[in-house]
Amino acid sequence: MHFLNIEQCATADLSPSTMAALQALCEAAYHEPMTSFLADIGPGEHLLGWLGETLVSHLMWVTRWLQPAGLPALRTAYVELVATDPTAQRLGYATRLLEAFPSRIQDFDLAALSPATEGLYTRLGWRLWRGPLAVREGDTVLPTPEDRVMVLELPRTPELDSTSLVSVEWRPGELW
Repeated sequence: MHFLNIEQCATADLSPSTMAALQALCEAAYHEPMTSFLADIGPGEHLLGWLGETLVSHLMWVTRWLQPAGLPALRTAYVELVATDPTAQRLGYATRLLEAFPSRIQDFDLAALSPATEGLYTRLGWRLWRGPLAVREGDTVLPTPEDRVMVLELPRTPELDSTSLVSVEWRPGELW
């Protein structure tokens, strides 16, 4: 593996050329347009993995509020768009970003994500939420049985029962 330079950057601070490289990277990795998805999930923080001048890997997190049954809503670093350029996959770059991530979110109560696959995250200490999932919209709680969520406990995480209901606030696009 070549030396990966990891840069943290807020969405508002991304240069137009870096934003274009990020979108191209995510579109190549996910095989779908990303412009509307990025707009729907809102601004956040990015970890950018650079090999020289080339962006090869990306991870983003946004603030969301997950609420396990019986607990107040937890300020959650919700991970989005973990992506590596297809030509650089399976070389450990996404792992490097995920390993750098927890030290940057120590002021959050929890980290969470909706995984495409679980293996990468399980190896790094994430665990699947086994209880029911739901979305909160005002006073309404709507079950989302087709979704899956993984969580990473942080120093501020209260004791969790991962078999209980957990809900998240509604947002446009992908709910989880």
